This record gives sequence, structure tokens and C-alpha cells, in this order.
Amino acid sequence: MGMDGQPESVIVGDGTSGPVSLMLRRANRHGLVTGATGTGKTVTLQRIAEAFALAGVPVFAADVKGDLAGIAAAKGAGAAVAPAVIWDLFGRAGHPVRTTISEFGPFLFAELLQLNPTQAGVLEIVFRFADDNGLLLIDLKDLRSLLVHVSENAKTVSATYGQVAPASVAAIQRGLLSLETQGADQFFGEPALGIGDLMRTDPQGRGYVNILAADQLIQRPKLYASFLLWLLSELFENLPEAGDLPKPKLVFFFDEAHLLFDDAPKILVEKVEQVVRLIRSKGVGVYFVTQNPLDVPVEILGQLGNRVQHALRAFTPRDQKAVRAAAETFRQNPAFDTARVITELGVGEALISMLDEKGAPGMVDRVKVRLPESRLGPLTDAERQQLMAASPVAGRYSRAVDRESAYEMLSKRVQATPVPAPSRSRIPESAPARTEPRGRQRESVGEAMAKSVARAVGSQIGRQIVRGVLGAILKGR
Repeated sequence: MGMDGQPESVIVGDGTSGPVSLMLRRANRHGLVTGATGTGKTVTLQRIAEAFALAGVPVFAADVKGDLAGIAAAKGAGAAVAPAVIWDLFGRAGHPVRTTISEFGPFLFAELLQLNPTQAGVLEIVFRFADDNGLLLIDLKDLRSLLVHVSENAKTVSATYGQVAPASVAAIQRGLLSLETQGADQFFGEPALGIGDLMRTDPQGRGYVNILAADQLIQRPKLYASFLLWLLSELFENLPEAGDLPKPKLVFFFDEAHLLFDDAPKILVEKVEQVVRLIRSKGVGVYFVTQNPLDVPVEILGQLGNRVQHALRAFTPRDQKAVRAAAETFRQNPAFDTARVITELGVGEALISMLDEKGAPGMVDRVKVRLPESRLGPLTDAERQQLMAASPVAGRYSRAVDRESAYEMLSKRVQATPVPAPSRSRIPESAPARTEPRGRQRESVGEAMAKSVARAVGSQIGRQIVRGVLGAILKGR
């Protein structure tokens, strides 16, 4: 304990010479948890996340198998349990998570849609056009309508911003249609997630564990990786500089981290490296969880100071390379052969090296990871509903808001354009002045006024639409 009575470290497990701990003031130097399937990575993640939360550090972690949510349930009478909030991009198994198209930005969208450089350039033009013309991009229908508008006015737009090829616009439209069929349209909209809601502590000073229900999301790996990368960039952009704090403001666990780097272009890896390197000064620790240390690019691997290595199997040449690579990253312990022990570890055992008080890697030790105080396994549906009802954000994000944005503004422009009267027949006087898009109801006067107020509060004249930190870094900020 420190002089203020707060813990200075969290215990991960028991090594050959006593408890092995992770120092809270070094937790923002990031970390890595690796190991083959079935060796205990998820239990280790739950143990560390729970320990952080009970020490007053908020946590964000993706639950890719559905069993991490047990962290919100006590294992038995008198067991410690961390407060938890469950989130879900699709709004089914947790509170909805949304962001706007503008906040997501063209760089991440290009990665999500797997666009080639030419198509990505056209998407950048579309976002720039929106900025210059005060067109808010909030949801997918906004982006689709703007793509149609830019395509129909390609000659004018190209003269100012650069060539807009119809084939590129069509490719982007097809990508958006695919995203919509995957349910991603529920992610883009308002109210957008407030970063502050991920950094809560309860009245007892315990950090909330934010659990992303990702068992369905993981079936859409590009969306999963893009969302987590967007969240990292939002944290970087919105948090002030903090330096080395007694404990982090937030610890972020990136499970199935290989999905971020699989087939990733070099420029994306470079941007992730920059964000990971710089975000620690904001008081955020990032912990990658994956099967193989080779899943993480060496540029990023070198920034991960706290290491937990579960067993690896050395059946193939690549497996053997991974074992050697993992062993070489540790500060060697003369008591054993690190490479050999990696292949001999039992379930729940790990080789662990944590940063010491000076920030230097500690000597690797063979450790039996302690079980978490919380329950192992998933929550029941009743437990999940009870947790959501008692959540500090209950009701805040449950109802989507559709204020006036690019879709409505462009629709008004089309309606305002004079249409020549038909030569053969006269339009009946009873015909409606406007046909509403299918599935949308006409606004009442009260709803229109509410949108007007929201628009006035939510925008400023002359202010560009926020893009997201990755796009800014890409431009050399």
C-alpha cells in the first residue's frame, strides 16, 4: 500500500519466490498476454482486469467468447466483485455503442471497407466536401446520399477537389451496403458514446469494468478491429496529457489482437504504433491478448513492457519460431531454460515479466496465475438484464436520435429545385408535396423543433466536422 492507503500494485499470481505483481504506476507502459488456445488466457485477462478495477482503475475489455462477463458476478458469498457495464455495438446484449460517420473518419472507413488507394482518395474527397459545405455525416444514409450527390455533380466536385471516378463511388456504395447487411448501420448514429462513460468509478472507489459483448461482433473481424482502433483513437484525442500517474486512468484490453494486424497495410501498422506509443502519456494502458507473439508487429511488440506468456505448442516451424521469439523477449532467468518451459507450461501457468520501479523489465518467472474473485463463465440472461437495469448509463443510449444531417439537407436541396410541369397531364392538387423515405414517419412540429435545437447546440458555424485522430496523424499532425 502507498502512503495514501491505495494499492501500489495488483497481484497476478504466485511465482517460485512469492507473489508476482504488476505495478500500477507502470501499468500504462502496456502489456501482452499470449498463449495457445485452452492455456488460460481468458482467465488471466479476467484476473488482471478484476484486480485493476478493485484497485480503482476503470477497464475496457472485449468479451469475444461470452464468458468474460462473469467478472460482474461474485463467485461466492463475501467474494469481491467489480462493478461492470455491458456494451454491444448491435444493442442486443448490452447498452448500444454508437459513433458518427464524421468521428469515425475516412481513414478508418477506408480500412473497414478495404478500399484501394484510389477509392480511399475519393472517400477523402467526400469527407472534405462535407466539411466545406457544412454537411453533417452522422449515419450511413448521410454518407450514401452524399456519395450520390458527389457522383451526380462529379464534374464540379472534381474541378475543386480532384477526380471523382464513378467506379470508385460505386465500390464505396457496395461496401456500405455490405456493412449495412452486417448490422453496422446500428453502430453509426447518435447519441454517440461519451468517452467519460468508460472511465467511471463507483462510490467505493472501484473502477467499472466495461465489457463489450463481442461474441457476434467477432464474426465481422474488420468491424471489430476498426471499432477498437477507433476507440483507442478517441481516447487519445480527447484525454489530456497526464504523464506517469500513480495508476492509469483506464486500461484497455484488445482481445484477438491479430485481427487488427492480419493483412494490415504498412501505413496502418505505423499509425497504430504511434497511437500506442503516445497514448501512455494520456494515462491509458493497452494490453494486447492473442495466441502468438508473432501476431503483433515487432514495432508494437517492443512497446509492451508487461508480459504474460502461457504455453505455446512447437509442432510446426512457425510454432518453433514463435517459441524462440517469445523466449528472447524476456529477461532471462538462470534457473530455467525459458524456451523449453514455454512448451511445458500447464493450464493456468505462465511465464511472467513485469516492469520494475525503474521501468526496466523484471526477470522472467514461472507463475501460477491466481483465479479471479469473480465467477468464471457467462452471465445468465436474467443477470445480464439486471446488470443493465442498474447500470449508471441505463437509458442514456437506448433510444437513437436522428437529427437533421446530410441526408435531410440534401433532400431539401432536391425538393427546392424547380421541376418542369409535365406536358401531358396535370399533377392532382391532392398529391403530397413530398414522399417520405420508406420506413420513416413524417416529423411532427415538436420533433422538428427538437431537431432544430439539437442542431443549434451540436454545431458551430465555421467549425469543421471532427475527423478522428488517425486521419490527423496521417496528415502529419
